[in-house]
Amino acid sequence: MPLELPHRREFLGTTASVGAAFSLAGLATAAPVAGTPKKIRVGVIGCGSVSNRYLPHLAECPYAELVSTCDIIPQRAIDQAKGYKIPNHYPHISKMLAGAPFDLLVNLTDMQEHEHLNREAIAAGKHIWSEKPIANSLAAGQEILEQAHKQGVRVWGAPVPVTSPQFAFMAKTLQSGALGRVAAAHADYGHTGPGWSSFFYEKLGGSLPDLGVYNLTSLTGLLGPAKSVVAMVNIVTPTRTIDNKGEITVTEEDNAMVLLDHGNGAISHIQSGFNYFNPHGHEGAKETRHTISIVGSNGYLGLVGYDWEPLGVDLATDKSPEFRREAVDPQGYVWQQGASLVCETLATGKEHLMTPEHALHVVEIICAARESQASGRRINLSSTFKWPVLS
Repeated sequence: MPLELPHRREFLGTTASVGAAFSLAGLATAAPVAGTPKKIRVGVIGCGSVSNRYLPHLAECPYAELVSTCDIIPQRAIDQAKGYKIPNHYPHISKMLAGAPFDLLVNLTDMQEHEHLNREAIAAGKHIWSEKPIANSLAAGQEILEQAHKQGVRVWGAPVPVTSPQFAFMAKTLQSGALGRVAAAHADYGHTGPGWSSFFYEKLGGSLPDLGVYNLTSLTGLLGPAKSVVAMVNIVTPTRTIDNKGEITVTEEDNAMVLLDHGNGAISHIQSGFNYFNPHGHEGAKETRHTISIVGSNGYLGLVGYDWEPLGVDLATDKSPEFRREAVDPQGYVWQQGASLVCETLATGKEHLMTPEHALHVVEIICAARESQASGRRINLSSTFKWPVLS
C-alpha cells in the first residue's frame, strides 16, 4: 500500500510446481442463495491507516463479507468494526483465529509482522491476502507457499499495479514491438518519510519494501523477471522523530538505487527513498510527470503519475514522434483493490494477474539489493514468475 499519511505486494525447481499446484482451494463458506454472489468471509488484521482504504473497498465488494477485525491496539479494532458494522473484533490473532469462522485473512499490519502472521493463519486453514511483503526473504516465502499448498489454501501479496489499465497498455505496446529493441527503463517513487510510525525505519522496514516495491513489481512485470541485481542503498537521515516515540535511530535504508538486468540487453533502474521532496507531497492525483519511463530503439513509453495511482501513458515512436496520451481511464483501478480481487477469485474462479511468485521475486530483488550494497557485488537471482503477465 502507498504510505497513508495522517492527513490524508513460476519459481525455479520445486517452487514452480507449488505455484502451479494452486487451483481453487475448497472453502468452508455456505452455499450462496440463488441469484446472489458467493460471499468470502473476511477477517482484517491491522486496523491502522491503511485499513481506512481497504475496508471501504471490501465493504462494497459483492464477493466479500466482513466478519472480524483485529488489532494489538484493541480500540482500533473496535472502532473499525463499529464503523463498518463488522460483528466481531479481537485484540490478538490467536483470538481471531479461534473466534468467528472466516475464509480470507487480509493482513494490513506492520511489514515486520507479515511473515509470522501469514504462517499462523495458513496453519489455521485461512487464505491470505498480505500487504507487502508476504515474507522477509525468498526462502521464507517459498516455505509459506509450500505450507499453503499443503493446507489447501492460497496466498497473494501486494502490490497490484499489474492490474491497472495503464500497465495493460504498456505491456501490450511492448509486446507489439512498437518501441523496437527495448534498451532501458527508469522508475522512481519517494517522499520525505512518515512520522507516525517507526517501523518504516527499523530492521526489515526501509524504503525498498515500502515504496520501491511498486516500481520493482511494475518493471519486472513489463520487462520480465530480473536475472541479477547491482545496488547501492544507504541512510541519509540517521535519526527521525516519530509521533508516539520521539527520536529514533534509523537502521534500514531510506535511500536506494537498484539496477536490474532483465536479459536480452534490457536494463532498468529503480530509485526510492524517504528523503525526496515533492511539491505535491504524497498526493498521487497531482503527480503528472513520468515516474516510469521505458525507451527502445524506435520509441518511448512514459507512465503519467505513480504506478499505484496512474493517470495515463504517453507514447512516442519513430512513426509518430509527438507524445500521444493513452489509457487515461482508470476503469475502476485503485491500489487497495487486491483483497477484493482475491475475494472474486475465491468466489467465482476468475483469476487475476497478481501472483505470489511475482511478489516473492520482488522480495528476492530487495534482499539482493541489500546484499549487493553489503558485498559490493552483482547478485544473481534464482526466482522467476510466469511472464509475460499479459499475453
